[in-house]
Amino acid sequence: MKVLVTGVKGQLGHDCVNELTKRNHEAIGVDIEEMDITDLNSVNRVIKEVNPDAVIHCAAWTAVDAAEDEDKKEKVQLVNGKGTENIAAVCKELNCKLMYISTDYVFDGQGTEPWQPDCKDYKPLNVYGETKLDGELAVSGSLDKYFIVRIAWVFGKNGKNFIKTMLNVGKTHDKLNVVNDQIGTPTYTFDLARLLIDMIETEKYGYYHATNEGGYISWYDFTKEIFRQAVAQGRQEYSEDRLTVTPVTTAEYGESKAKRPFNSRLDKSKLVENGFKPLPTWQDAVERYLKEIEY
Repeated sequence: MKVLVTGVKGQLGHDCVNELTKRNHEAIGVDIEEMDITDLNSVNRVIKEVNPDAVIHCAAWTAVDAAEDEDKKEKVQLVNGKGTENIAAVCKELNCKLMYISTDYVFDGQGTEPWQPDCKDYKPLNVYGETKLDGELAVSGSLDKYFIVRIAWVFGKNGKNFIKTMLNVGKTHDKLNVVNDQIGTPTYTFDLARLLIDMIETEKYGYYHATNEGGYISWYDFTKEIFRQAVAQGRQEYSEDRLTVTPVTTAEYGESKAKRPFNSRLDKSKLVENGFKPLPTWQDAVERYLKEIEY
């Protein structure tokens, strides 16, 4: 199978290309230098030249707070909304599969019930969520052969993420306040890439949710486990003797530019129902990830 992957410089795009190659698929990774997704002519030319069996669309504007800036909103819409619409249009013309990577931010994050993949009760709280929803609707509204996969709390080797931020801040501070009223589950891009390729090899189209297993947690719980595992791997500077982590509410922490959902619980049962193997636990993923990175 020949697969075009957008956003190859990002955490997930990078891992998808590696997983495709591992399975002897022909993987073509592109980023903005090779294909500007906001330019229909560029998208048309590149995708038609490659003529793939499938496209995995990972490219996106993901800087959630920066997306709220007045001078950035139009750009975010162009990338996440119009860019996805452009890709969907060419995939429709070529009759190839499209996998669109989305987010729990398309929902309002209220309540405590896990969000179902086929839930249409969209109420994004911020510009990032609004524009990712525009991308979802562009895909589902024009194609039959599509996967829309919502993920949350992403970390990977090739880019910035919460784990790297906590490890860096933990080196220079002896006290940290971390939010404990936003609940979800982390997603390791290395594990996710395996699942996405499992999915793209099938024709089991539709909406899915995908994160690691291991239960729902807060950012505070996540931070405690990151540091616990770092200490277990010999990094005593993250021990409780030196570093105190205090749970605080979102209100106590102070508002960021973009509103965040309190409930990022995603129901993943549809994966198993369709014969896909769930991801390992997030605790296991953190352990493997810390061994992979330099910190």
